[in-house]
Amino acid sequence: MTTLDNRPHTALLVVDVQNGVVEGAHARDAVVANVGGLVARARREDVPVVWVQHSDEGLVRGSEEWRIVPELVPGDTEPLVEKNYGDSFEATSLEQVLADLGVGRLVVVGAQTDACIRSTLHGALVRGYDATLVRDAHTTEDQTAWGAPPPEQVVAHTNLYWSYQTAPGRTAGTVATADVDFAGPS
Repeated sequence: MTTLDNRPHTALLVVDVQNGVVEGAHARDAVVANVGGLVARARREDVPVVWVQHSDEGLVRGSEEWRIVPELVPGDTEPLVEKNYGDSFEATSLEQVLADLGVGRLVVVGAQTDACIRSTLHGALVRGYDATLVRDAHTTEDQTAWGAPPPEQVVAHTNLYWSYQTAPGRTAGTVATADVDFAGPS
């Protein structure tokens, strides 16, 4: 369905599952385990796994907080895209990486739900990609002190509205980890 020409492949996009991003996140261990299971499945099924890693003043490149969590290890041949903005496409090599892989459909997992996950999903859809969010493989931290809803509600709301997201010639939606189908629409 993607509107991108000659992009028949799907990729698993792992966004910002870094020590400093998920250390206090809602359901951290379950989400990291789900991401790890999807990474293993994607590798078995020869589906590209593309890693995204954020850096800024709070996530200094090379610091322990910046590193991807120890439970997840990017493969030597798996692309790793470094970013400085919420949208993983903004001022990065992600579009070229996906073009080189012939990817028009993304299965998105990671953190943080209310920032980089939302930005990346919208960024993908407006750029012509089909974008599926794995509803039990993304998380965020508690920001209720600043007026945000509790993290479980942020995750639930994002799952709700992404389930109904539409755009001409593209698909969006959510799927549980157990129901991800890398070969076709989930």
